[in-house]
Amino acid sequence: MQQHPSPLVGRHGEVEDVAEALRTTGGATGGATGGSTGGTTAGATGRTAGAEARTLLVTGGAGTGKTAVVEQARQIVVQEGGRVLRFGWESGEDPAGGTAALTDAVCGVLAKVHDGRLPARIAAVRRVQARATGPGGDVALLSTLGEVLADAAREVPFALILDNTERMPARTASALGLLLRTFRPAGVPVVMAGRPMSPGHVTAAQLPAAADRVLELPPLSSAEVGELVVRRLGRPVEPDLVTAVLAALGPLAGSPAAVLSVLASLEERGGLLELDGQVCLTVPEDGLRLRADAAELGRLCWPDASPDTGTVAAAAVLAALVDRAEVRLEDLHRAQSPDGPLEEVGRTVDRLVADRVVTVGEDGRITFAVPALAAALRTLPARAEVRSLHAAITRLVTDRLGATAAGTRRPRLAGHVAAAGATLDDTLAVPLLLAAAGSSVRFNQAWAVRSYHSVLRHLPPHDPRTPGVLHESAGLSLGHSDHIGVLALAEPLLACLDVPHRDDRGEREGRVDRDGLEWVTRACALSALHEHRSPYAEDAEDADPRYRAALERVPVGRELAALGGRYGIGPSTPMTSRPGSAAKESSSSTGPGSGSGPVPSAAEVRLLAAAVGSGAEFERARQDMPTDAFGEAALDRLRNAAAYGDLAGALEAVLGEQRYVAAGESTAVRYHSMVRDYLTGDWDSALSCARRIETRGRSGSAAGVGQSARALAAEIQLMRGELGRASEWLDLIPDSVCHPLVARARLGVRYWSGQGDGASADEALEAARHDVRRARESGLLAGLDRVLLRMLSITVRGDSPEATRRTLEELEALYEEAASPMTYEAVLVARGMVHGDADSALAAYRLVRRRVDLPLSVDCCQCLTEVGDDPQSWLDEAMRSGHVLGMGRPVRSLLGAAARRRNVSIPRRRAARAGLNDREVRLIGMVSDGSTNRQIAARLACSEKTVEQRLSRLFQRTGCRSRVELAAAWLDGSLARQGLVPGH
Repeated sequence: MQQHPSPLVGRHGEVEDVAEALRTTGGATGGATGGSTGGTTAGATGRTAGAEARTLLVTGGAGTGKTAVVEQARQIVVQEGGRVLRFGWESGEDPAGGTAALTDAVCGVLAKVHDGRLPARIAAVRRVQARATGPGGDVALLSTLGEVLADAAREVPFALILDNTERMPARTASALGLLLRTFRPAGVPVVMAGRPMSPGHVTAAQLPAAADRVLELPPLSSAEVGELVVRRLGRPVEPDLVTAVLAALGPLAGSPAAVLSVLASLEERGGLLELDGQVCLTVPEDGLRLRADAAELGRLCWPDASPDTGTVAAAAVLAALVDRAEVRLEDLHRAQSPDGPLEEVGRTVDRLVADRVVTVGEDGRITFAVPALAAALRTLPARAEVRSLHAAITRLVTDRLGATAAGTRRPRLAGHVAAAGATLDDTLAVPLLLAAAGSSVRFNQAWAVRSYHSVLRHLPPHDPRTPGVLHESAGLSLGHSDHIGVLALAEPLLACLDVPHRDDRGEREGRVDRDGLEWVTRACALSALHEHRSPYAEDAEDADPRYRAALERVPVGRELAALGGRYGIGPSTPMTSRPGSAAKESSSSTGPGSGSGPVPSAAEVRLLAAAVGSGAEFERARQDMPTDAFGEAALDRLRNAAAYGDLAGALEAVLGEQRYVAAGESTAVRYHSMVRDYLTGDWDSALSCARRIETRGRSGSAAGVGQSARALAAEIQLMRGELGRASEWLDLIPDSVCHPLVARARLGVRYWSGQGDGASADEALEAARHDVRRARESGLLAGLDRVLLRMLSITVRGDSPEATRRTLEELEALYEEAASPMTYEAVLVARGMVHGDADSALAAYRLVRRRVDLPLSVDCCQCLTEVGDDPQSWLDEAMRSGHVLGMGRPVRSLLGAAARRRNVSIPRRRAARAGLNDREVRLIGMVSDGSTNRQIAARLACSEKTVEQRLSRLFQRTGCRSRVELAAAWLDGSLARQGLVPGH
């Protein structure tokens, strides 16, 4: 049998099974046969003429692709010369169906068989139908239908397909089942497709019993869903996109139609962005939804049949209700009026639970089984006023317990109060929300934060409770790294700062309130930095006028906000230190009631800022700190983080593990992970972090974009030889940004884009010198050493002694000024490059290995290849590290030139016993599964060119010459016997 590659993902075997069933035409030469034939499926095209016709039922859940499988199989058989006709049972004139409707459908099939005997067959059928009025009339008619179909199949062999059997009227399904079981037409294979029906449904009993075989389509696996997404979008996708689709669909995750519906919805909303060769999400991962079409939602999400319009509208009301607050069955059971709106919602829940659309947990909580369905339903117009329902649920409890007791004993009611808004009076809402916040803070801080945010919408700025609520909310949000939540306090904070807080409690308590508001302002400044937002940003989208206005009223907060410019967050602004600020800070730098907190003090802010500048400035800032505050290791981590604009890493070094909360999903924390992945050599993960940062900044949240992340992504793509993608990242960075990390990437792209010729090298070097001057003028010294080291590498290759000498002197002067560990490493490498000083290069290599900086260690190895005593071993190590990083032409050309100068050979493969790493084993497994380079690139979140490079390296390591040989060596155990597979 000829195998046909199917365009359907994960359905190749099923398509072949259906096609084989359709091929079994031209059976025995009699009329209708009695009973089920039950033969076997034909094994080859050449056997179909004598094969026994069979009946196949293709079944599966909503959207599993039953129609697509049958249609694909039909096309295959038709292309082979077969004839496949559709059994149009839907066209029957009698809406109740039955034998008459079945007769009309059979006559429609006969009309498509053009052999000249159509009038005789139709006349025979109509004669029997006209006499079929007695008790045995239907049986005689069904027997005749089987005979005429068999007669037509002897003249022109054909197969029948019928779809959507679950919608077939019960009487028609009963008649068709009897026809197929008792009067089956010989030589006519029949393929039916439909959903599995609930027990007791007539269709569920009749048609499966008439089938020789039931072919159930299983849900797609996660890998197959990823492949479907790639095929649908036609480009590699960020793995997070597939993960988000799977999470949004829940039990429908394996449904191709549901997956395609989510992708269509994303395209309609502009929720997809191609970035760095990957398609990424620009909407929050929990915001994915199916297409907001009521008919489509009914077909996909109601298991047995499409619901009526009223059911979908009622589901939309419930979806809106559970979106804003936790709803439990007990909330609905308390309804006293049998005809009230809550009682109606209760009946809706009962229907949706029966339809398996809604689930009720052990605690009574009501949730939608498919989150994407709930999100789509919320876009449909709701019949009821949802706010009034939230208010009704709240009053059912408060009327019985009172507001304060209700908030204490039912803290989840805070969600209903927030959703009810102005529908509830402030005198009820405020005490309930305050009590709910105090009660939930012990077990669910996120609930407490939401309660505090809600109460701020009810409390006026002059209320004496407002400063305390702001303080508590900011402290709780910082405690679990909810920086977006802290930034949401900007508006009530600004309003509160404009009100003097000197009430009847006296001046002293008013001063305490003011100190608390200043702490909240600085907490907002810290959270803005974590989200890479600056009040001084030139882009209006990145600047928050409320946040900036609040800082104007709190000078100590301005100092913290200005720190962002030192770490590549917004423009660089002067850091102003005022006498006595440290003393004042000591009384207000602590978190709520803890004695210490995540907000740095004035002295710590100065230390964080000084880490970017000169050694003298850093030493002065260090002297302001307690003598036992830091060890040398922490100070080195601080300065290393400053070189990469890694604010989270710098804060972690200064505040320590006890005060700094490194969890959460802020931009700074994601960038910290990116820097770590970059230094350790996991560049695929680093690029994935960069894409997440970029799309998060465009998702409509309070998060800003990360210029440092863009620059580091450009650096990675540059080193991999992907100059186009490196340029795309750099194009996103405004020209006004002068951070050394940006200057370093710009220099590399400018130089290698000109292929390294003299004129382009001179232009690139001149532009780099301009960038270095701008960075110096802004006080950004950390990281300049890597820019100067790259400049030095270019001048050495270009045989420019004067430019080399000038650059080396500038690098050594930078070390004298900055006195940082990373600058010292760069100076040692530079001395090895310029003076052939092997001892300096070796010392740099050891320092770099201890600090864990794999990219710089490759530079050290390349330098030692040039000047060391054992160039071959250093070249081998450089190549091994380069393979791990996936380095491209810029690095390979340098290593190749060094190898030629020292007359050593470039290793073509690593030692056989070195063993394959997990990534290589995974790649071989995907090749063995028949995955294409595009599919592999989508799963590994890299480009197809990178996949080709990795496969080339695998061929070199394993001795295989093609993908086929590699797959064979994997499957027959050859690679394991060579010791290449770990654990075997």
